[in-house]
Amino acid sequence: MTMNDEQGDARHLDTLDRDLARYSNLEIATSYVSRPMVGPGIALVFILIAGITAMLFFGQTSNAAIVVVATCLGAYMALNIGANDVANNMGPAVGANALTMGGAIAIAIVFESAGALLAGGDVVSTIAKGIIAPESIGTTSIFIWAMMAALLSAALWVNLATWIGAPVSTTHSVVGGVMGAGIAAAGFAAVNWPTMGAIAASWVISPVMGGAVAAGFLWLIKSRIIYRDDKIAAARVWVPILVGIMAGAFATYLALKGLKQVLDASLPLALLIGASIGVPIWLIMIPVTRRQSRGLENRNKSLKVLFGIPLVASAALLSFAHGANDVANAVGPLAAIVQASQSGSFTDAVSLPFWVMVIGAFGISFGLFLFGPKLIRMVGSQITKLNPMRAYCVALSAAITVIVASWLGLPVSSTHIAVGGVFGVGFFREWDAERRMRRARLDMPERVSFGPEERRRRKLVRRSHFMTILAAWVITVPAAATLSGCIFWLMSAGLG
Repeated sequence: MTMNDEQGDARHLDTLDRDLARYSNLEIATSYVSRPMVGPGIALVFILIAGITAMLFFGQTSNAAIVVVATCLGAYMALNIGANDVANNMGPAVGANALTMGGAIAIAIVFESAGALLAGGDVVSTIAKGIIAPESIGTTSIFIWAMMAALLSAALWVNLATWIGAPVSTTHSVVGGVMGAGIAAAGFAAVNWPTMGAIAASWVISPVMGGAVAAGFLWLIKSRIIYRDDKIAAARVWVPILVGIMAGAFATYLALKGLKQVLDASLPLALLIGASIGVPIWLIMIPVTRRQSRGLENRNKSLKVLFGIPLVASAALLSFAHGANDVANAVGPLAAIVQASQSGSFTDAVSLPFWVMVIGAFGISFGLFLFGPKLIRMVGSQITKLNPMRAYCVALSAAITVIVASWLGLPVSSTHIAVGGVFGVGFFREWDAERRMRRARLDMPERVSFGPEERRRRKLVRRSHFMTILAAWVITVPAAATLSGCIFWLMSAGLG
């Protein structure tokens, strides 16, 4: 082979290498471009599978097409619940670094599905019947279209809220959708306004109560453990008590809200169940905490070890209760459509078919896995900085606030409680930091001085997120109602 031939082969190989490199870069670029489409693609496949499932159940009936479309909308709603609502349970644990994002998603998927499938078959009459009077709606077909409009509007609103990064109440979204469709179908007289007034009250009651309870427990932890000279000795006394309180509170919470299908407990019975579990856990945690605390340094960072496992357990229990209690509400309109299509009657009590619950449970799991991390980061780390102690206070406030609200007969939203707890912790830290600065300034006025810029820097709650979330909460019901009314009007116009 001549030298020219060798040079030609070398140039050819060099050109081939460059071409292969271009193809490799093209593949990398294509993967980056297509990555944002993977989630929506999987979600679309799930919605289609849900529609096929409904077709298998109702393929031979006259209303099969309506049920299939409604099932697809229900699956879409369930995906949005997973993307938005579950973040409230997992966000604090992830923000406190007690759980990784992958671990949080895995735990939530297991416990949300278990809660929905094992304990979630409660009657959904409040959503399907309690917001509007069915007898005011003329025919079964109008009722079905109203429920479809409610389902679609709620799903679209929760999707929008997730996109802008605002955790909202999915139950309130469904309530607004049912109200708007009911007004469009039968006028304002069709709405149960006392029920709507109670729901509006929960906009204020839920976050304020959740924030107050979370701030109260953070004050207890700071005063009894963190600000003590011997933090580890104080923790050995108080951590078992706090874990026992958490175990009792969650047992009561689950008896009241999460296990209605298995146990219909009154408040006194639920409190008795909570005490019978909380006291043994407290006694068990005394030697466990002593063993965990051996060799720990006397500083705040060491305390995080003692709160890690309780925090993970609380996140799992919150997910189970959410799956048992909220999934039925979310797919309530779908259950109403299925029953009305089967029986031709829409005035009877609505029960939730198991296959509808399965779609709700799997939809939440897929939604959380595909789209949940954005809201988990928002709740866990972008509103205020959380550590295991602060996240523990948020999780505990969710259970205790529901118990107190049940005792007082007040309507509350689990979403608003959890996020309100995060705000409560953040605002308490601001107040506590300001109080300590004032004390330091009184003790050493010549050495401690904070100007306006320093005060702004020390604000521990991001005000932009606070205003965005507050605005989303306030307009959820009216926005979903308006959207639902417009969708129902468009459906009626198309049918007419």
